[in-house]
Amino acid sequence: MTVVETVNATKTRYDADDALALLDGIDTLIAAKGKKVETFDLKNDRPDDATLLARMMGPTGNLRAPTARVGRTLVVGFNEEVYARVFAG
Repeated sequence: MTVVETVNATKTRYDADDALALLDGIDTLIAAKGKKVETFDLKNDRPDDATLLARMMGPTGNLRAPTARVGRTLVVGFNEEVYARVFAG
């Protein structure tokens, strides 16, 4: 896998509008917070923006880190099993 772009989350902030813009061209959103993992099918059953933002944004009002786009999947937050599955292909 080749990393196309890396953004330092402490220097570049993504607000709600920026976070929603990241979903353009995304079919699946995986939101991980500790052991809790939620998967959203944005192509066939997209929830409302408030639901998506609740999973994507942190307590400071910025996009949660790490966030990674892999093909047409966006992963927000970290869960070792999710990363292993998504990055394995």
